Amino acid sequence: MGRGQVGYCSAAAPIPELSVSVFMRFCQLKTCRQVPGCSAGLRRGLSGVVFLIAVTLTAAQSAPAAGLSDCRAVETSLSSCPAACPVPAEVWAVSTRRLPGICGLPATAHPGVERYDGSSRRWLPADLGGIVAGEQPLVIFIHGNRYDPCSAKRQGLQLARRCAGLCGPANAQTLVYSWPSQQDGRLLKDGRSKYRRCYTEGYYLAWLLGQLAPDRPVVFVGYSFGALITLEALDNLLTAEAAGLPVSPWRQRPGETRLVFIAPAVRCDAFAPCGPYRETLDCVDCLSLTINSRDDALRFFHLLDRYTKVDALGHTGMPQRWVPAEVAYSAVDARRIVGREHGFPLYLRSTTLMRRICGDSYGTALDLQAAEPPPAAPLEAAEAQRPRPSRWAER
Repeated sequence: MGRGQVGYCSAAAPIPELSVSVFMRFCQLKTCRQVPGCSAGLRRGLSGVVFLIAVTLTAAQSAPAAGLSDCRAVETSLSSCPAACPVPAEVWAVSTRRLPGICGLPATAHPGVERYDGSSRRWLPADLGGIVAGEQPLVIFIHGNRYDPCSAKRQGLQLARRCAGLCGPANAQTLVYSWPSQQDGRLLKDGRSKYRRCYTEGYYLAWLLGQLAPDRPVVFVGYSFGALITLEALDNLLTAEAAGLPVSPWRQRPGETRLVFIAPAVRCDAFAPCGPYRETLDCVDCLSLTINSRDDALRFFHLLDRYTKVDALGHTGMPQRWVPAEVAYSAVDARRIVGREHGFPLYLRSTTLMRRICGDSYGTALDLQAAEPPPAAPLEAAEAQRPRPSRWAER
């Protein structure tokens, strides 16, 4: 289910690592039709692929919290966030897990809505109006594959607490976007099913975003498939706006919009000049990529779509020249910190990575040398790329 014209992923710009070395990789389009005997080779190697897909966009998320329907144990399981971490002011959850598959922007939807109560450590029923009517910055965490409802809320709350601890108190709402990604069936079949579901989620998320005030700052923290859902939503909003539908405008909106993608399970030519999501950059002020060139799951992203066979952006990165000059852009390769595994908790446990992710999300100037060894010069250059003054402090 590829979107748009396939662009050519030429040699990517150097992507610095958060350790000491510099990463450069060629992003290749893997089209079986171009390689004689490729289909037979894929069949012969399928058994080995299925084993490695055990980590396929499946994230080594924390195990389901059995018997905890209200996820009351969420705070006690935050091993990477000590008790000293401050509790964020507002953490919400929107769930589309009981909503059906759709093929277009809905006129209305009825997702489940909850708000976290820090005093009782419970998720309590809430109303969507508390999110839509807010004026403070909105940070939306969109998880990847194989999350049950409690795992999604647990890691969203953990992200909010980590950022509150690293960046200090922020007048922001954190929204956990929970979509039906729990394990269902065999690995490769399940991965393809969730890949298709991302397009449905793009419509639901677009419906929600279309109700936000145009001047409200919004940050998308998209992990794995969460990045694909984000881009689908922005693309749907641009289509709806062009068609004259009653949605909040997102092209060149006055409110600051940031994309913070972590191991994004998105095709590597997403932002190429002829890429399927090129126009979504018209909605964006800042783009931050944290890739992992050793991620074993993302290595097999090209198997999820039978037609395009394109590598994952989170595995190969992309050239900086694809990003317009008016969009602040930075990218790092976390392979020496995360290694070959695919799981958001691995990023949450790293102070180095979380300083970067939280800084890109909240716009706080963080001193990376405070708790870590001095990074390599290429990283310093990447962090300084096209700095953009934050408008968050004004709210």
